[in-house]
Amino acid sequence: MQINDRVQELRRVKASDLKPHPRNWRTHPAAQQDALRGVLAEIGFADALLVRELNDGSLQLIDGHLRAETMADGMVPVLVVDLTDEEADKVLLTHDPLAAMAGIEEDALHSLLAEAETESDAVRQLLDDLAKQTVPDFAPINGPDDSPEVDIPALHQVVIECQDESEQQHLFERMRGEGFKCRVLTL
Repeated sequence: MQINDRVQELRRVKASDLKPHPRNWRTHPAAQQDALRGVLAEIGFADALLVRELNDGSLQLIDGHLRAETMADGMVPVLVVDLTDEEADKVLLTHDPLAAMAGIEEDALHSLLAEAETESDAVRQLLDDLAKQTVPDFAPINGPDDSPEVDIPALHQVVIECQDESEQQHLFERMRGEGFKCRVLTL
């Protein structure tokens, strides 16, 4: 397979000079805006915005609209690519969804979350939300443990391994007949 390198150069330009892509379909809720500001404040730029040069010499955003808006008149790093209108539309359409298709290596994520430190409430919330979505029993990220205590009543259960579905059904009916609260699980 022949793979073309469409990256022409890395530049640093004033964010307000970048033209938003007219077909950008992503929105940026307040929580995302706050988290981005927190990451930029704590780390700075670790990735470039993706742009293409138009016929008039101006630069059109393909990826990085929120970073450009957040930086206003500040300087931002941009990767300049040589894409046609149609190719830019395709990248605009597939860039974020491709990244979202990545799987999760739970041990690596758990380790990263356990060691993460941040001063930003918005970044802490972002990481806590990530932890809740992917590691349900994970404790909140380096914040004070101000969550209310929850009284979880003890459950005493017996798991019985059956030879087949027929034996499982027979045992279930027998135990229910004797007054036990039962449910059928197939693992």
